[in-house]
Amino acid sequence: MSLLEKINSPSDLKSLSRSDLPVLAAEIRDVIVDVVSRNGGHLASSLGAVELAIAIHYVFDAPDDKIIWDVGHQAYAHKLITGRREQFHTLRQYQGICGFTRMSESPYDAFSTGHSSTSISASLGMACAKRLKNDKSKVVAVIGDGSMTAGLAFEGLNQAGDIHKDLVVIFNDNDMSIARNVGAVSSLLSRTFSAKYMQDFKKELGDFLKSLPKIGGDVYQFAKRSEESLKNLITPGILFEAFNFEYFGPINGHKLNHLIDILNNIKCLKEPVLLHITTKKGKGYPPAEKNPVYFHGVGSFEVETGNCIKKKGPIPAYTEVFGNTMVELARKDNKIIAVTAAMPEGTGLSIFAETYPERFFDVGIAEQHGVTFAAGLAAEGFKPVVAIYSTFLQRAYDQILHDVCIEALPVIFAVDRGGIVGDDGATHNGLFDLSYLRSLPNMVVMAPKDENELRRMLVTSMSHNGPIAFRYPRGRGTGVNISEDIVPLPIGKGEVLKEGDDILILAIGRPVCEALSAHSKLAEEHNISSTVVNCRFVKPLDSELITSLAKKIPRIITIEENVRQGGFGSAVLECLNDEGVTSFHLKRIGIPDIFVEHGPQELLRSKYNIDASSIVNAARELMNQC
Repeated sequence: MSLLEKINSPSDLKSLSRSDLPVLAAEIRDVIVDVVSRNGGHLASSLGAVELAIAIHYVFDAPDDKIIWDVGHQAYAHKLITGRREQFHTLRQYQGICGFTRMSESPYDAFSTGHSSTSISASLGMACAKRLKNDKSKVVAVIGDGSMTAGLAFEGLNQAGDIHKDLVVIFNDNDMSIARNVGAVSSLLSRTFSAKYMQDFKKELGDFLKSLPKIGGDVYQFAKRSEESLKNLITPGILFEAFNFEYFGPINGHKLNHLIDILNNIKCLKEPVLLHITTKKGKGYPPAEKNPVYFHGVGSFEVETGNCIKKKGPIPAYTEVFGNTMVELARKDNKIIAVTAAMPEGTGLSIFAETYPERFFDVGIAEQHGVTFAAGLAAEGFKPVVAIYSTFLQRAYDQILHDVCIEALPVIFAVDRGGIVGDDGATHNGLFDLSYLRSLPNMVVMAPKDENELRRMLVTSMSHNGPIAFRYPRGRGTGVNISEDIVPLPIGKGEVLKEGDDILILAIGRPVCEALSAHSKLAEEHNISSTVVNCRFVKPLDSELITSLAKKIPRIITIEENVRQGGFGSAVLECLNDEGVTSFHLKRIGIPDIFVEHGPQELLRSKYNIDASSIVNAARELMNQC
């Protein structure tokens, strides 16, 4: 029996000797690589945090001690240690365990995550709550260097240092280059400075110096400055100490004995502490070590080679079409600027970045800053295209409203991963953008039915003098021909794709293809004729077209891959009401008032009725009712 097979909780881990722990780490890595190779997932970050997860659970006492993993995609080892070993093969599968931490999944998951930079704020809230309850257990936040690019992390640090609560922040640095000799000296000093006897000695010495008559205060301050000068000379902790954190590090995050020693020392402290560790993304799996960007979030692959199993098909992904079109348009227009938030590959802008590096800006995990930064570019006459996943753009809602829409600045929002995303679940499904964007004055919102129309919408955006957004799905396009000449669309105009007298189907974005499929099934199998409209625009709606058709065909179905509340179907209802159309029967197909779980895209679309069969069923119900 392997060591991992004996681990069903952190208490089992604590029964192992320290000499067993490197063997356990290797076994955990093998399981993570094996499962992710079949299911996909966040591989490189989780491989880099294996020793850290082991050390934390070896020292602290979860679930009484709260461990918050920022984002959560580095927490696979944590899941294996905390009672989910037998379920780990279901990672990111429908009705299986989540790829991020979930409070509803395990008492060891202290906070639900998925978006970055929340750990320090959440941990501080828990630390304050424990103080109010007179609970002496610890709170530990684990945050990566990528997440430290977001302002929220520094807001948490700022308050934590100000109110001086008992909190441990572990800064997992897997990108910064630190010289080997500096790391060794820092490791030694950090373990020495963090030891309880050293902390007690510092306090007693400080009290003694301050007690000296007349000169005590000056001598104490001089001694304090000398100590800080020594530490800051050899460590990069000055920033964190400015936030009133006791800083230790950097130390090698793959040396278990060092990690355990320093965590045991830190556990005794009763003030804000930041431990800086360095780790290697992809540690222990050579393909991931060599290419950590690709293996950050990866699909299924061959373990032996690291090669992707799903070969690239002839139909390009929407993201690829967007990226290529951006390069094509930028060649003719030097005012076009690309902005993204730590996702140049994910948003398809890596080629743009290589081709026009002076016109490409990656702002880091800082969506709020990215939007306001783009507003500044637009105010100076440029054409910024902000390419951000739908779920992450939510973080910048106020900046879109306040900094872009009030003055109607011409910022273009390329909203990737709109709709059901799939295996990453509730935190990543882009099911709210049509609702949260269409409510904003001056904003134009559209969604393409296919990849060629995506190109047309990008060109349309370039010539629009105001805020404009187009959202498109994750995955491959429909396989339509890509026109070389890109013809812009008239703002607010839809198109009739099929004509029929019984049912009016109003569709937006990807579901237009489902509407066309439903049109054929209704005609062939049920002798029901339908008119299908590709509405293209959620705002402004083509009210003239919609009202004229509704008066002739009062049985109406709207379909969108978005929540129903405030979405496209709601916009159609508002339009008909405002135009005085009162005699109609309308069924809205969209996501109900829930968060959609993780699972394959097509399975989830079927479950939540965002498909052709659901349109057919809705049409038959309408025909029977009226």
